[in-house]
Amino acid sequence: MNLQSKLTTPRRLRSVVPGLLLAAALATTALAATAGALEPFAAEYRASYMGLSASGSMTLEPQGSERWKYSLKVTHPIAQLTQITLFEDAKGQWRPLSGSDISLLLTKEIRRHAVYDWAVGQARWSGDVKPERAGPVALQPGDVDGLLMNLVLVRDVAAGRPLRYRLVDEGRAKPMEFTVSGLETITIGGQPRQATKVVNASGHREMVVWVVEGLPLPARLLQRKNGKDEIDLRITSVR
Repeated sequence: MNLQSKLTTPRRLRSVVPGLLLAAALATTALAATAGALEPFAAEYRASYMGLSASGSMTLEPQGSERWKYSLKVTHPIAQLTQITLFEDAKGQWRPLSGSDISLLLTKEIRRHAVYDWAVGQARWSGDVKPERAGPVALQPGDVDGLLMNLVLVRDVAAGRPLRYRLVDEGRAKPMEFTVSGLETITIGGQPRQATKVVNASGHREMVVWVVEGLPLPARLLQRKNGKDEIDLRITSVR
Protein backbone atom coordinates (compact mmCIF):
# COMPACT_ATOMS: atom_id res chain seq x y z
CA MET A 1 0.00 0.00 0.00
CA ASN A 2 1.46 3.38 -1.05
CA LEU A 3 1.30 6.57 0.96
CA GLN A 4 -1.68 7.95 -0.98
CA SER A 5 -3.79 4.86 -0.36
CA LYS A 6 -2.88 4.94 3.33
CA LEU A 7 -4.10 8.51 3.54
CA THR A 8 -7.39 7.72 1.80
CA THR A 9 -8.14 4.48 3.68
CA PRO A 10 -10.54 5.09 6.60
CA ARG A 11 -8.77 4.86 9.96
CA ARG A 12 -11.31 2.36 11.30
CA LEU A 13 -10.72 0.05 8.32
CA ARG A 14 -6.93 0.24 8.75
CA SER A 15 -7.30 -0.87 12.37
CA VAL A 16 -9.47 -3.84 11.40
CA VAL A 17 -7.45 -5.15 8.44
CA PRO A 18 -4.56 -6.75 10.42
CA GLY A 19 -7.00 -8.74 12.53
CA LEU A 20 -8.92 -9.86 9.42
CA LEU A 21 -5.73 -10.99 7.72
CA LEU A 22 -4.72 -13.03 10.76
CA ALA A 23 -8.20 -14.54 11.01
CA ALA A 24 -7.95 -15.61 7.37
CA ALA A 25 -4.57 -17.19 8.00
CA LEU A 26 -5.98 -19.09 10.97
CA ALA A 27 -8.90 -20.31 8.88
CA THR A 28 -6.67 -21.67 6.12
CA THR A 29 -4.64 -23.70 8.64
CA ALA A 30 -7.61 -24.93 10.68
CA LEU A 31 -8.31 -28.07 8.64
CA ALA A 32 -4.64 -29.11 8.56
CA ALA A 33 -4.18 -28.50 12.28
CA THR A 34 -7.29 -30.48 13.15
CA ALA A 35 -6.16 -33.40 11.01
CA GLY A 36 -2.66 -33.29 12.47
CA ALA A 37 -1.14 -32.63 9.05
CA LEU A 38 2.05 -30.63 8.76
CA GLU A 39 1.93 -27.36 6.82
CA PRO A 40 4.65 -24.67 6.56
CA PHE A 41 4.18 -21.54 8.66
CA ALA A 42 5.98 -18.39 9.76
CA ALA A 43 4.87 -16.61 12.92
CA GLU A 44 6.02 -13.52 14.78
CA TYR A 45 5.89 -13.13 18.55
CA ARG A 46 6.20 -10.40 21.13
CA ALA A 47 8.76 -11.82 23.53
CA SER A 48 10.15 -11.39 27.01
CA TYR A 49 13.50 -13.14 27.44
CA MET A 50 15.54 -13.09 30.64
CA GLY A 51 13.58 -10.02 31.70
CA LEU A 52 14.25 -8.21 28.41
CA SER A 53 11.66 -7.11 25.86
CA ALA A 54 12.52 -8.85 22.60
CA SER A 55 11.11 -10.06 19.29
CA GLY A 56 10.52 -13.71 18.49
CA SER A 57 9.64 -15.95 15.57
CA MET A 58 8.72 -19.56 14.86
CA THR A 59 8.93 -21.15 11.42
CA LEU A 60 8.25 -24.58 9.95
CA GLU A 61 9.86 -25.38 6.60
CA PRO A 62 9.75 -28.60 4.54
CA GLN A 63 13.10 -30.28 3.91
CA GLY A 64 11.93 -33.06 1.58
CA SER A 65 11.33 -36.79 2.19
CA GLU A 66 8.87 -36.14 5.06
CA ARG A 67 11.46 -34.05 6.86
CA TRP A 68 10.84 -30.64 8.43
CA LYS A 69 12.88 -27.85 9.95
CA TYR A 70 11.30 -26.20 12.99
CA SER A 71 12.96 -23.02 14.28
CA LEU A 72 12.55 -20.67 17.23
CA LYS A 73 14.41 -17.36 17.41
CA VAL A 74 14.33 -14.68 20.09
CA THR A 75 16.31 -11.51 19.45
CA HIS A 76 17.43 -8.58 21.62
CA PRO A 77 20.49 -6.33 21.14
CA ILE A 78 22.30 -7.98 24.08
CA ALA A 79 20.67 -11.43 24.16
CA GLN A 80 19.72 -13.98 21.52
CA LEU A 81 18.30 -17.47 21.49
CA THR A 82 18.14 -19.77 18.46
CA GLN A 83 16.78 -23.30 18.57
CA ILE A 84 16.38 -25.52 15.51
CA THR A 85 15.06 -29.07 15.29
CA LEU A 86 15.14 -31.22 12.17
CA PHE A 87 12.47 -33.91 12.46
CA GLU A 88 10.68 -36.45 10.30
CA ASP A 89 7.09 -37.52 9.96
CA ALA A 90 7.36 -41.31 10.31
CA LYS A 91 3.83 -42.44 9.47
CA GLY A 92 2.28 -39.82 11.73
CA GLN A 93 4.91 -40.02 14.45
CA TRP A 94 7.01 -36.87 14.60
CA ARG A 95 10.50 -37.76 15.79
CA PRO A 96 13.60 -35.56 16.10
CA LEU A 97 16.67 -36.22 13.95
CA SER A 98 18.97 -33.41 15.06
CA GLY A 99 18.85 -30.21 17.05
CA SER A 100 20.91 -27.11 17.73
CA ASP A 101 20.65 -24.64 20.59
CA ILE A 102 22.57 -21.36 20.58
CA SER A 103 22.20 -18.76 23.31
CA LEU A 104 24.04 -15.47 23.62
CA LEU A 105 23.97 -13.07 26.56
CA LEU A 106 26.33 -10.11 26.26
CA THR A 107 29.59 -11.81 25.24
CA LYS A 108 28.84 -15.29 26.60
CA GLU A 109 27.81 -17.79 23.94
CA ILE A 110 26.66 -21.36 24.50
CA ARG A 111 26.30 -23.86 21.64
CA ARG A 112 24.86 -27.35 21.86
CA HIS A 113 24.13 -29.90 19.15
CA ALA A 114 22.06 -33.08 19.36
CA VAL A 115 21.84 -36.11 17.07
CA TYR A 116 18.94 -38.57 17.33
CA ASP A 117 20.05 -41.74 15.54
CA TRP A 118 16.97 -43.92 15.21
CA ALA A 119 18.88 -46.59 13.30
CA VAL A 120 20.92 -47.42 16.41
CA GLY A 121 18.33 -46.10 18.87
CA GLN A 122 20.52 -43.52 20.60
CA ALA A 123 20.75 -39.76 21.12
CA ARG A 124 24.04 -37.91 21.73
CA TRP A 125 25.02 -34.31 22.45
CA SER A 126 28.11 -32.24 21.68
CA GLY A 127 29.38 -28.70 22.10
CA ASP A 128 29.05 -26.87 25.40
CA VAL A 129 27.77 -29.83 27.39
CA LYS A 130 29.04 -31.54 30.51
CA PRO A 131 30.52 -35.03 29.95
CA GLU A 132 27.66 -36.63 31.88
CA ARG A 133 25.17 -34.89 29.57
CA ALA A 134 26.76 -36.08 26.30
CA GLY A 135 24.88 -39.38 26.24
CA PRO A 136 24.16 -41.76 24.79
CA VAL A 137 20.52 -41.93 25.81
CA ALA A 138 18.44 -44.84 24.52
CA LEU A 139 15.55 -43.76 22.31
CA GLN A 140 11.97 -45.02 22.50
CA PRO A 141 9.06 -44.60 20.06
CA GLY A 142 7.31 -41.29 20.68
CA ASP A 143 10.36 -39.49 22.11
CA VAL A 144 10.54 -35.73 21.47
CA ASP A 145 13.05 -32.97 22.13
CA GLY A 146 12.18 -29.75 23.90
CA LEU A 147 11.36 -27.74 20.80
CA LEU A 148 9.42 -30.41 18.92
CA MET A 149 7.25 -30.96 21.99
CA ASN A 150 5.61 -27.59 21.24
CA LEU A 151 4.17 -28.83 17.94
CA VAL A 152 3.26 -32.28 19.24
CA LEU A 153 1.47 -30.73 22.22
CA VAL A 154 -0.61 -28.42 20.04
CA ARG A 155 -1.53 -31.34 17.77
CA ASP A 156 -2.54 -33.55 20.70
CA VAL A 157 -4.63 -30.86 22.42
CA ALA A 158 -6.58 -30.40 19.17
CA ALA A 159 -7.07 -34.18 18.85
CA GLY A 160 -8.03 -34.67 22.50
CA ARG A 161 -5.16 -37.07 23.11
CA PRO A 162 -3.36 -37.69 26.42
CA LEU A 163 -0.68 -35.05 26.96
CA ARG A 164 2.07 -37.37 28.18
CA TYR A 165 5.55 -37.35 26.63
CA ARG A 166 9.07 -38.65 27.07
CA LEU A 167 11.38 -35.69 26.66
CA VAL A 168 14.89 -36.58 25.48
CA ASP A 169 16.93 -33.41 25.74
CA GLU A 170 20.17 -32.11 27.26
CA GLY A 171 21.60 -35.60 27.77
CA ARG A 172 18.71 -37.14 29.68
CA ALA A 173 15.21 -38.55 29.32
CA LYS A 174 12.31 -37.59 31.58
CA PRO A 175 8.53 -37.89 31.51
CA MET A 176 6.48 -34.75 30.85
CA GLU A 177 2.75 -34.61 31.47
CA PHE A 178 0.54 -31.60 30.83
CA THR A 179 -2.85 -30.97 32.37
CA VAL A 180 -5.62 -28.77 31.01
CA SER A 181 -6.21 -25.91 33.42
CA GLY A 182 -9.16 -24.36 31.60
CA LEU A 183 -10.05 -21.92 28.86
CA GLU A 184 -8.86 -18.32 28.58
CA THR A 185 -9.48 -15.50 26.14
CA ILE A 186 -6.33 -14.09 24.58
CA THR A 187 -5.90 -11.38 21.97
CA ILE A 188 -4.29 -12.16 18.62
CA GLY A 189 -4.00 -9.44 16.01
CA GLY A 190 -6.47 -7.31 17.95
CA GLN A 191 -9.07 -10.08 17.95
CA PRO A 192 -10.19 -12.09 21.03
CA ARG A 193 -9.59 -15.83 20.71
CA GLN A 194 -10.49 -18.66 23.05
CA ALA A 195 -7.45 -20.69 24.08
CA THR A 196 -6.98 -23.95 25.94
CA LYS A 197 -4.39 -23.49 28.69
CA VAL A 198 -2.20 -26.49 29.51
CA VAL A 199 0.40 -26.66 32.27
CA ASN A 200 3.37 -28.79 33.27
CA ALA A 201 4.98 -28.21 36.66
CA SER A 202 8.06 -30.25 37.45
CA GLY A 203 10.26 -29.35 40.42
CA HIS A 204 11.41 -25.76 40.11
CA ARG A 205 10.33 -25.46 36.48
CA GLU A 206 6.94 -24.68 34.97
CA MET A 207 5.80 -24.61 31.35
CA VAL A 208 2.47 -23.10 30.30
CA VAL A 209 1.11 -23.26 26.75
CA TRP A 210 -2.00 -21.63 25.27
CA VAL A 211 -3.49 -23.50 22.29
CA VAL A 212 -5.97 -21.86 19.91
CA GLU A 213 -8.12 -23.99 17.63
CA GLY A 214 -6.87 -23.82 14.03
CA LEU A 215 -3.44 -22.50 14.99
CA PRO A 216 -0.75 -25.21 14.50
CA LEU A 217 1.72 -23.69 16.97
CA PRO A 218 1.49 -22.18 20.46
CA ALA A 219 -0.46 -18.93 20.68
CA ARG A 220 1.49 -18.22 23.84
CA LEU A 221 4.36 -20.04 25.49
CA LEU A 222 5.59 -19.29 29.01
CA GLN A 223 8.51 -20.93 30.81
CA ARG A 224 9.30 -20.24 34.46
CA LYS A 225 12.16 -21.26 36.74
CA ASN A 226 11.98 -20.87 40.50
CA GLY A 227 8.80 -18.86 40.07
CA LYS A 228 10.42 -16.31 37.71
CA ASP A 229 9.60 -15.93 34.02
CA GLU A 230 12.47 -17.02 31.76
CA ILE A 231 10.76 -16.70 28.40
CA ASP A 232 7.29 -15.52 27.41
CA LEU A 233 6.19 -15.61 23.77
CA ARG A 234 2.86 -14.11 22.59
CA ILE A 235 1.94 -14.51 18.94
CA THR A 236 1.24 -11.35 16.95
CA SER A 237 0.99 -12.64 13.36
CA VAL A 238 1.16 -15.86 11.35
CA ARG A 239 1.24 -16.74 7.69
